[in-house]
Amino acid sequence: MGDYDLLADAEGTPGDEWEEIDVTDTEADRIARKRDRQFLEFTERIKDADQFKVEDSVFDEATLGALYKLVQDGHIDAFGGPLSTGKEANVYLAQGPDAEVAVKIYRINASDFRAMRDYLDGDPRFEGIGSDKKKVVVAWTKKEFANLSRARDAGVRVPDPIATERNVLVMEYLGQGDDRARRLNEVEVENPQVAYEVVREYMRRLHRAGLVHGDLSEYNIVVHEGELTILDLGQAVTVHHPNHQEFLERDCRNVAAFFARQGADADADSLLEFVTSEGE
Repeated sequence: MGDYDLLADAEGTPGDEWEEIDVTDTEADRIARKRDRQFLEFTERIKDADQFKVEDSVFDEATLGALYKLVQDGHIDAFGGPLSTGKEANVYLAQGPDAEVAVKIYRINASDFRAMRDYLDGDPRFEGIGSDKKKVVVAWTKKEFANLSRARDAGVRVPDPIATERNVLVMEYLGQGDDRARRLNEVEVENPQVAYEVVREYMRRLHRAGLVHGDLSEYNIVVHEGELTILDLGQAVTVHHPNHQEFLERDCRNVAAFFARQGADADADSLLEFVTSEGE
């Protein structure tokens, strides 16, 4: 790993400017209900593709409607294979109009549904969501898109969010073909002090933008084209969330512990003070 350039400082301070997330039926739901000939042909092509044949739990009719809408809107030209699978979501490689993209599909019947609620409850953007599983997962997907946009605007290197429809998120793919960007736990960190200073600056910029990652560790920080990039902002909460301080302290412990093991001068208390400081 080489040196890392920090982006320009973010402007503004966190506030209550978040827009309420709309979890009513989307065009994807209407497409799935209508089930016209073109949509049915699309679903047959997807279900016949080798990379999707064992994914019945992911590709319900409304999810297929979301993918169909994203194709219609020009965000996806062709689908590739899976990049990762998890309890909450699968990520697939796809071809966009200009470059490869990552397509993240959240399961409506996610096994970690209650864990999602812990992050949504208390977030001012998601008041009144209730306990409907579909609404919670749709809100989570839109939340990740909003968090990625906020982080990017704050000068934090994250995958560029491209589009979202229902429980599907399209974003920048970090890698080339099957060669995805490597997580910090998968590489030898050549200059751990520099890398640590970049990550702590990213954490401070997130905090100044009103966000706390909430699950930050070496498992969701990757190296891509000589830059450190932060992934998985679905669970990130605003600084107005009642548990934001607990989440931030946990992030600091995880990050400081990893870089200390790599030989950097890092400890959780100093990191927390830096992230929450008002200085330059």
